[in-house]
Amino acid sequence: EVQLVESGGGLVQPGGSLRLSCAASGDTYSTYCMVWFRQIPGKEREGVASLDSDGNIIYANSVKGRFTISRDNAKNTLYLQMNNLKPEDSAMYYCAADATGFCTSSPTPPPAEWYDNWGQGTQVSASP
Repeated sequence: EVQLVESGGGLVQPGGSLRLSCAASGDTYSTYCMVWFRQIPGKEREGVASLDSDGNIIYANSVKGRFTISRDNAKNTLYLQMNNLKPEDSAMYYCAADATGFCTSSPTPPPAEWYDNWGQGTQVSASP
């Protein structure tokens, strides 16, 4: 089972940028579907962006045009570049992995209940 470690969160002003990283262990990382989720206390974990083993990308409508998901297979690392951050983007961000390589056939990121392997998360706060 791949181990996931998120980093890169922090406090920024609205309009600012952050780049999150998700370091994964395992030599078959390049074949995984990788997904970024976020969660606010008291609310369900929601999918932000997914990237499958064929390079297909899906974004949640709320982040389209502002966030970019990418991966560096040589470094076993997933990224989430977040630009023009808004207060409503503030949340704990998590990455998840699926060994099948398939993410979803839906136009929205897959649901959190499909995954049981999570990192510890990294906190993002966009506040004046």
